[in-house]
Amino acid sequence: MKLKRQAKSSSMQKVSDILVHFNPLEDKYISREFQSYGYHLAESLSDLKHKALYMKLAKTMPRAVLEKALSYVLDAKVKKKGALFMWKLKQLGVWSENSKRKKKLQREEDIPF
Repeated sequence: MKLKRQAKSSSMQKVSDILVHFNPLEDKYISREFQSYGYHLAESLSDLKHKALYMKLAKTMPRAVLEKALSYVLDAKVKKKGALFMWKLKQLGVWSENSKRKKKLQREEDIPF
């Protein structure tokens, strides 16, 4: 999805601005605002291969946390921006150790023998 962007601006776009540039023939897989934002993340991080991951993050995570991590990555000069983005999300406390332990315990309890 090709959107007109301001130079290095991390401000939120209005939905009306997104819809003005929306082409249903070219952008047929983007129908929700979070999908557009996820695609914007993938473009900004030069990681279009993992655009589905960024769409999932845009749907489930607070936008302020994603914006903070994105601004951190855009200021850094690295080759793998996607990896740095995920690291920064971890540093911001999006994933906690307690949730990992709970998932591990649930998997062990599900074993029938």
